[in-house]
Amino acid sequence: MSRQDKVAEAIRQEASVIIHDKLKDPRLGFVTITSVEVTPNLRYAKILFSVLGSDEAYKKTKEALDSAVGFVRKLVAQRLNLRFAPEIAFYEDRSTEYSVRIEEVLNEIKEIDEENKPRKSSRGNKKA
Repeated sequence: MSRQDKVAEAIRQEASVIIHDKLKDPRLGFVTITSVEVTPNLRYAKILFSVLGSDEAYKKTKEALDSAVGFVRKLVAQRLNLRFAPEIAFYEDRSTEYSVRIEEVLNEIKEIDEENKPRKSSRGNKKA
């Protein structure tokens, strides 16, 4: 695991703890930090988050996270003891919703396929 990967994972863990424990914004929904992408020079961090709920919940949570970005950046830098505090940006991660939808479609296809499958006859094929 490279230093870049280690820092990204540490930022993911710390940002998650900070958002859940320190932010008291009523706009925050049930947020999960899914991943963090860090540039090779560790100056920029792209934090991907997922929210349980509707598009409105995503919108409000994004507003709350964007307004708290400086606070989160400061605490992440303090806790990780990095030389430079990375610039943080929050982005929606809808991959879990997408994967759930794909699974639903596959299940529908399977059900249709089973309904259209020819039934085997209960009588054996006997030669006369």
